[in-house]
Formats: sequence, structure tokens, C-alpha cells
Amino acid sequence: MTDRPDRRSFLGSAGSLAAVLALPRVREVAAMQAPAIRRAPPAQPAAISSANSLAPVTRTAELVLQGTDTLDAAVEGVKIQELDPKDDSVGYGGLPNADGVVQLDCSCMHGPTRRAGAVGALEGIKTPSEVARLVLKYTNHILLVGEGARRFALSYGFKEEDLLTPESRQKWLVWRANRGPDDDWLQVPDKEPMVVRPTGTINLNVVSPSGDISSITTTSGLAWKLPGRVGDSAIAGAGQYTDNEIGAAGSTGRGESNIMVCGGFLTVEAMRRGLKPTDACLETLRRAVAMSPARLVDEKGRPKFGLTFYAVNKRGEFGAASMFPGRYAVHDGKDARFVDTAYLYERTK
Repeated sequence: MTDRPDRRSFLGSAGSLAAVLALPRVREVAAMQAPAIRRAPPAQPAAISSANSLAPVTRTAELVLQGTDTLDAAVEGVKIQELDPKDDSVGYGGLPNADGVVQLDCSCMHGPTRRAGAVGALEGIKTPSEVARLVLKYTNHILLVGEGARRFALSYGFKEEDLLTPESRQKWLVWRANRGPDDDWLQVPDKEPMVVRPTGTINLNVVSPSGDISSITTTSGLAWKLPGRVGDSAIAGAGQYTDNEIGAAGSTGRGESNIMVCGGFLTVEAMRRGLKPTDACLETLRRAVAMSPARLVDEKGRPKFGLTFYAVNKRGEFGAASMFPGRYAVHDGKDARFVDTAYLYERTK
């Protein structure tokens, strides 16, 4: 009697053997077809800000390199200028409204927690950046304004102070005396120069080595403004905006023109589409010009106002663009310096 396998057993054994022999090839093909795991490259730490902020970007970068949270670092950075009485664009010593009262605006966003906080028309508190951060951390709101913002700050132990310095008060007095020849104020002598209507703001955007992002914008707003006027600085999405997966952007200049295009948000969205930070800023500027009413542009279609956008993406690439030639402050994790902005128009004489 021969010990021969029947046909079914033979085929089953042959199939098993074929499967075993083919296994390495199956694994090889599977490996070739498996989706690649995309790992984000390490971020290059960076802090970018307006030209009046070399000290703030330096301090902010130092802190994030030590492991400080990006928003906490940004607040410590802008506080340098908010507490400086010689800086009349923000905080203590900021130029007042038409009634001679300093009203401060600030907003901030924290990328990791996707939260925002802001204050508008805040009186008597030197550091609105700290108050905006408290709104972010401890309330279910985003924006507090006026008397409510002041009382909120006082409840956290802030001291109410007169924010006018002798210098900022004198500038306001000169402006008031020269508003018009038919009012009840005596004209300042010709030898004493008329104070122009300045604007000033600090926007600061920062990315940490781990890729976390925050942004903050603080200002005393347009000098001699109507009491109660709030510009773009207090508005998340306009004065600044952060998406922790993409980047951050913010602005300085004519706040009303920025509000009309939601410039902080629009710039971050341009980076989401793949634009580099500088190109994203330029695109937003073009949109702001296109949205400008006739009274705000000259006969050649150029704006009669200034506006600058600053941006940084998650990789730490940064850039800025302005209507006319300008510069901005940046710290790239190694040193702080001023850099020329990209711009849309040459200045006319």
C-alpha cells in the first residue's frame, strides 16, 4: 500500500507552501504602499514685532528659549514698552483722546489652548496686556471694554493711576490749542511746532522651539481720537490672530482699515494656503487698499494712510510688509535686529 496524499490534501499543502513563499513579497508590497508618517520639522524660534519693539522681541525670545509659555513671554516683552513713559504709543505715557484721557486697547491669543482675551478703552491701568491675558485665562469672554474692563482689572489687584505724563499732556495741550482759529483756545505761537496726529502700536508674534505660537497687540490708539473709539488692536482676528497649526499675524497703522479686512485672520489664512509670511502680508495689504473708500486714496489709487502687517509661521519663518518702506524688529533665536519690510508703494515727496 502506497502512502500517497489525496488530491485535496496535496492542493491544501501546496497552497500553504505558496502562501509562505509569497509572504515576504506581500510584506514588501505592503511596506511600499503604507502611508508615510509626516513629522513636522522642529520650529525655529522667532519673535517678530513692530519697529518700536527691539527690546520686547529680545525679552520674549529669551524667555521662550528658557521654556516660558509663548503668551507669558509675549506679555513680558510688550510690558517693557507699556511701562516706559517715553513711549507715547502704548501704556503709561500714551497719547490721550480728544478729552485728554488715555484709553488703552489690547488683545492676545494663545495658540496651544485656542483662547483669546482683550480689553478696549481701558483707563487708569498701565499694562493692558496683563489684563487681556486675565480675560483669556479666567473668563468665558473675549473682550471687556471701558468701565467694565477697569473694574475687572481692579478686582485682580491692579492699581489705578494717571496715565498721562507731563510730556504726553503737553502734546495734547498743544493739539487742543491748534484745532482751529475760531475756537476758544489761544493759538500756540508759530515757533512752537504743531503736534501731528500720530499713531502707535506694538504687535508681537512669537513661536517657540516646540512650535507653539502666541500673539499680542497693545496700543494707546489714535491720538486725539473720539472718546470711546476702539481700533483693531482690541479685536482678535484684526489686530492679531493665532492658529497654532499655521502661524500668527498682526498689524500696526490705521486700525479702521485693518478691521475692514480682518487683517490678522486673513494673513494667517493666506499662510494656511501655503504663502510665505511676507507674501501673506502683501496680499492682505492689497486687500486693504481695495477696500478703501475714495477719500482714503489719492488720484493714483495709493492709500493716504499707513498700515503694516507682521507674520510668523509654525516653522519660525517670518516676514512683514507695509504700504510704504519701513522696518520691523525680529529675534530669530540668535540675535535681535531690524529688518526692512516689503512694501507696495514708494514714498512720494
